[in-house]
Amino acid sequence: MDPFTRRTIEIISSIPPGKVTTYLIVATAAGNHCGARQVARILHSSSEKYRLPWHRVVNQKREISPRNSGSHVKQKQMLEAEGIVFDGDNRVNFDLCLWLPGPGP
Repeated sequence: MDPFTRRTIEIISSIPPGKVTTYLIVATAAGNHCGARQVARILHSSSEKYRLPWHRVVNQKREISPRNSGSHVKQKQMLEAEGIVFDGDNRVNFDLCLWLPGPGP
């Protein structure tokens, strides 16, 4: 496993319940400020294997990215069950819910 992937998995595993972060924040903390799409691919391919809290990662617009699979509906339900509140535009309030990873190893 390459260092970026390993660090991405560590970061996502650390997101506490009731908090969210973004693909870009994860990518930057993992060492690639241009790697937001790579984070999405890691989530897609590794969430089940590593039991990642994939639902706690949203896009820069503070929104859940819609998916053809319909998993965005499940994601919103899971976040709401953790106490995440969405505004009228379906955006997460980052002032209350944003989580930033600490420094790496």
